[in-house]
Amino acid sequence: MCRVCGCGEGETTIEGREHRHDSHHHNHREQTHGGHIHDYGQGAAHAHAPGMSQSRMVQVEQDILSRNNQYAATNRNHFVSHRILALNLLSSPGSGKTTLLTKSLVQLQREFAVAVIEGDQQTANDAECIRATGVKAVQINTGRGCHLDAHMVGHAVESLQPEKESILFIENVGNLVCPAAFDLGEARKVVILSVTEGEDKPLKYPDMFHAADLMLLNKIDLLPHLDFNVEQCIENARRINPGIRVICLSATTGEGIDGWLQWLNNERDLLTASDQVSAEG
Repeated sequence: MCRVCGCGEGETTIEGREHRHDSHHHNHREQTHGGHIHDYGQGAAHAHAPGMSQSRMVQVEQDILSRNNQYAATNRNHFVSHRILALNLLSSPGSGKTTLLTKSLVQLQREFAVAVIEGDQQTANDAECIRATGVKAVQINTGRGCHLDAHMVGHAVESLQPEKESILFIENVGNLVCPAAFDLGEARKVVILSVTEGEDKPLKYPDMFHAADLMLLNKIDLLPHLDFNVEQCIENARRINPGIRVICLSATTGEGIDGWLQWLNNERDLLTASDQVSAEG
């Protein structure tokens, strides 16, 4: 899928599982610690193979997304059947995504069961931060890969075993491009943008903001020190996605976080209500 960044050319590790791309057979493969290997589809890295025609490249990309969507549908069915509110958190690096998440978890776990899937290219630093709050987390390291895909998330869910009626946060790899294209089976996509990044980000990365249900504008405590136009940023986001919700907040000071927590409560209520309607139907 990613013709520029070469994503998927490394090894992906999911808390005891190793995923790798076989460059000779163009198969995306899973290898467990026991050494058993399962083929599970073409790897994204081969969508930009040298000498591949444009039409063939497009076909490979379509195949990759189609396969991903099948896994995403399986994930979604699991989440719905277990009444799990799954949220895909997206941002560029340095937006304050992990800080916001840890601050939110401290409050959320008083009322709800919560769990986290962490996505990064390397290290388990973020998962360790999450676990320090008392919330269980699984780390996915994508190697050179620049996004999570639905198959990775499915395996992470198997390891994590989130409780029924819980909230599952999937913190994606920091990147405003590729993650927008990959459905993970989540109920909502939430994009975090910090005021240090510039109000034109929604226009520069329209696919991400078009796909998102909610934009969290973070680090507003820094506004007195920046030349950042909040109204212009929100207008830009709504030019791309008229229906996007926006909440301004600061993970550092806590300003605005109540609005974010209330949004989460409302989403859980909607999930429960829809589940009751389905049961009655």
